[in-house]
This record gives sequence, structure tokens and C-alpha cells, in this order.
Amino acid sequence: MHNRLRATLLATSLVASSLLMGTVGIASPAQAAVTADAAAPTLADRLAAVKVAKTINYYPSDAGWSAMWTNFDAVKVDADLAEAAELGATNVRVIVFPDAFGYPTPKVEYTDRLRKFVSIADSYGMTVKLTLFDWWAGYSEVARSVAWAQAILGPYSDDPRVIAVEVKNEFQPDDTAAVTWVKQIIPAVRAVAPTMPLTLSVDGGTGAAGMAKIKSSLVSTPLDYYDFHFYGNSERSLAEIRKAQAAVSPSPIVIGETGVSSGATSEGEQAAYLARVFRAATEAGVGSVAPWTLNDFSDGAIPAQSIVSTIPAQYTFGLYRADGTAKLAASVVRTAWTTGTMPNSYLNLGFEAPANELTWKVNQPDAGVGTVVTGTARTGTYSLKFAGTTRTSAGLPSMRTAPITPVQPNYKWRAEAYARGFNATGITEISLSWFDANGKWLSETTSNRLPVGNTTWTKLVVDTVAPAGAASVQLHLKSADNSGIVYFDDVAMS
Repeated sequence: MHNRLRATLLATSLVASSLLMGTVGIASPAQAAVTADAAAPTLADRLAAVKVAKTINYYPSDAGWSAMWTNFDAVKVDADLAEAAELGATNVRVIVFPDAFGYPTPKVEYTDRLRKFVSIADSYGMTVKLTLFDWWAGYSEVARSVAWAQAILGPYSDDPRVIAVEVKNEFQPDDTAAVTWVKQIIPAVRAVAPTMPLTLSVDGGTGAAGMAKIKSSLVSTPLDYYDFHFYGNSERSLAEIRKAQAAVSPSPIVIGETGVSSGATSEGEQAAYLARVFRAATEAGVGSVAPWTLNDFSDGAIPAQSIVSTIPAQYTFGLYRADGTAKLAASVVRTAWTTGTMPNSYLNLGFEAPANELTWKVNQPDAGVGTVVTGTARTGTYSLKFAGTTRTSAGLPSMRTAPITPVQPNYKWRAEAYARGFNATGITEISLSWFDANGKWLSETTSNRLPVGNTTWTKLVVDTVAPAGAASVQLHLKSADNSGIVYFDDVAMS
């Protein structure tokens, strides 16, 4: 313990000195000796750290994917990791590309850059997870793959600053060549780094079923834990996490990537998505959730050879915008990592948040749409207004959101909202709509209705129990067949 502390303090001092001179230096032999003096980690120690790591996925905003290494900027990396540490991150996942680093023999220039990265992370008290073999599919090249992997990992075999290795990013378990290859790579990696926990991740579409296939394929060369990349419906995230756990039990899982693009939804819904996943992971007993990613990407930051560069939504998954300013999602992650709580305030239940932080979605828009307005709020400045609504054959127009707290069958739920009518007609109510783990609608529980005509602020309440099979719920604020005006404000769910 004392040796490790001395190593960390020395590394911090040396990196700080290097930055003052405008560079981050490579570890000298003396520095390497200090690191070696630290107690070598065990597999159990590293795996324990993996299971609780507050991990951030990282690329610089102006140099994503392989460009991070070909255009390596130590000063930028230092500033970004300082920001990640301020959020509460204790670990950073970084992806290493064979084509960028040199394959099958890594170039010294690039292994030096990796050493710099690990040193910078350590200076902020952050460990590192390494992901290998991304943008790569040379599954017939076992000997060359082994040589490359062992060259990359050898220096970190007993280095406590590196706590895990993902052998292949988003592994495809139905690819027989890939399965044959990885069965040979895993023992080779263990030979050079026997105390390093090893994992594979699956993409969001492959999910729990893919994790089960990986486990059954690797009985003779098992992994130490499984990495679940979750990009599904956040309202049902608890059910999906539990499916992933069941698929590989008793092996532990982490959520190695999760998030949603604020460009494809809103910054408010991005924040709510992450809040739901963090809260569901806590309920499921999964102690490590890694947002994708720290930063948005500027134009040209994603290398053109990747199809990802052509997808606008891929540029806006970050907790921080490309200009460095924080989104609401950064507040969610900081709260998760520092207090562990996930308040419903992220849902903007009082309609007071800025327009880009709205989490309310339109339902049956052909029959009417609620709009956030000023002038008739119960509290604060804003309320939600419906006027001149009708209905469709599919149902009543509404604005909907979903709670942060995950749904479990037979748990009690209460929702309330205040409504006020001016010459109101038709039906004004709130409801809870229940869905199963596959997103199939189960049932609806409705509140008392707002009287027609002119009313004062009136509380509408749903007090119920989640039905059997329920995995998610949506709260709807409804006003249909209304030739007048209705306002909603001060919504609550628990």
C-alpha cells in the first residue's frame, strides 16, 4: 500500500512538472522502478476494482477513434481526464487500434503514447481499461495477433494502473472464425498477463443472447467478466440488465457502454436515459456503468474510413459538448458517481427547464400537442397547455414521460399533477400505461378527471400497484375533445 502510494505521488509530480513545460514525458527507468516497486496486483484485486469502477469511455472531442492516437495531444488528454475525474470517474476505458499502433509489431512511438495516457490517468487517480483489436477482423492471423497483443500488454502485466483488458470490442458470437480466433488469443493473453481480468463486449443489438452464446462457446477458455453495451429502451433497462446477468451467471457483468445521442433526442432525454440506466444498475446490483462518451465530437473528428463518421447522431453522445460546455447529462453522471442518488428532477416535472432539456414526448400529435407556456403556472413560470384537441382511433392526445425509478411488478406507484381548465370540454386526466419487458402494452390506470368548464388548480391522482409482468411505465398528461384550454403543472411520481 505504501509503495503504491509513493508510486502514485511520484507519477503525479512528474506529470505535473512535464505539463508545466508543455509536454508529458515517457517514464524514465527510475520511474519504471518505482512502479515495479508497487505490490503486483492479483486477479481478485483487479476484478474487484472492475466491478465497482466509475468508468468513462474516452476520446478527445477533436480526435475520435484511431485519430486519438495518430494525432495524440497529451495536453488535451490531460485536460479531459481532469474533467472526468472532477465528475467522479475512477477509471477510463481506452481503445487501442492495431492498424494505428502498428501490426503485428507495435511502433515504439505509439506504445510511448499509450504509456503517456496511462500516466496521465494515474495522475488523476484513475485506472485504465484497455480494449484491443477494434476496427480489425484478421481472424486467420492467430500468430500475428498473439504477437501484437502480448507486445501491447506485456508492460502492464503487473502494473496496478491497468485493471482489465477487453480482448475485442463488440465481439460477434455468430462469427465462427472470430470464435476460433478468440479461443486461441485468450490463453496467449493470460500467458503474458495472468492476473489481468479479461472480457468481451457485445453490441447493443446482440445483447443478452449474444453474451450467452459467448459464454457457451468459451467453456474451455472462460472470461473473467462480461461487458454489456446497453443502448436499448432505458424505461426497460432493469429488465434488460437482468437478462444480461442471467445469460452469463454466475459471472459478473459491467455496463461498458450506454447512452443516447442528444442530437437524436434532446439533452434532457439524454440525461434522463443515463439516470434510468444508473438507477436500474443499482437495483440489479451492477456496480459499474460507463457512459458513452465523455465528449461530443467536432466536425471531422471521426476518421472518414469509419461509417460512424457519416451518422450525425454519433457526434452527440457526449456528456460535454464539443466546445467543452457541460450538458445536463454531466450532472447526472456526477450525481451517480458522487452521491448515488437519481432524483426525478431530471424529468422536468415542473416544466421549468430550458427547451433543450425537455423530457416530455408527444403522443397522438394529430389530435393535439401540449406546449410549454408562460402566464398560467401554478408555481414557477411555466406550465403545459393543451387547446383545441380532438382524438384519434388509437387514443387520446397526451404528453408523456417515464420515471427514473425502474418498474417492478406489485410495487406501489403514485402519480399526480395539477390541472386547470378554461371553458374546457371533453376528457382531461392523467394515466399510467404499463408495458412488459418486450415493450408490449399491458394496461392503463387513470386518475380522476378535471371537471369541464372553468376550474381552479385541481389535483389529479393515480394511486395503484404495478401489474404482474410490468417492466416499464409511462405517465401521460391527457386532454381530448377539448374545445377550450387546459393547463398542467407540478407533476410528481413516486
